[in-house]
Amino acid sequence: MIEESAVVVEAGDGYAWVETRRRSACGTCSASDGCGPATLAKVWGDRRTRVRAISTLSLQPGDKVIVGLAEGALLRGSLLVYLLPLALLLAGALLGQAAFAGAGEEPVIMAGAMGLGLGFLAAHIASRRWRSDARFQPVVRRLDVAPVAVSLLSSR
Repeated sequence: MIEESAVVVEAGDGYAWVETRRRSACGTCSASDGCGPATLAKVWGDRRTRVRAISTLSLQPGDKVIVGLAEGALLRGSLLVYLLPLALLLAGALLGQAAFAGAGEEPVIMAGAMGLGLGFLAAHIASRRWRSDARFQPVVRRLDVAPVAVSLLSSR
């Protein structure tokens, strides 16, 4: 589970709106003075993100919590948002090249753009479906509660 500390902004029945602070890992890197991402992180400064998370806890605004997201949910979301549109862009361009051979580059570009648009539409539809699935939602736990460790080795 990928976890981040957060502050509760609003709490309701079964959910909580939490606010996290975006941080860059550049503060711990020795090359941060000459690095482009470190410079951008300094320019953008201290940005905050508000997230709706599942919570069965009794929370009040201002409570410090840990918000977590399953690695599989992050991986699937990344593949959906980045890989699917790119794959459909390439598929559309290849189909356009095969269908309009000798017609120039314009039909190939248009077919690729249509594939990209179809990829964004498919990602939007799938993300709306996943929005109500609890497996893809962040969850909240109290800051002072340690997560349960699971031992993969059997004791003998």
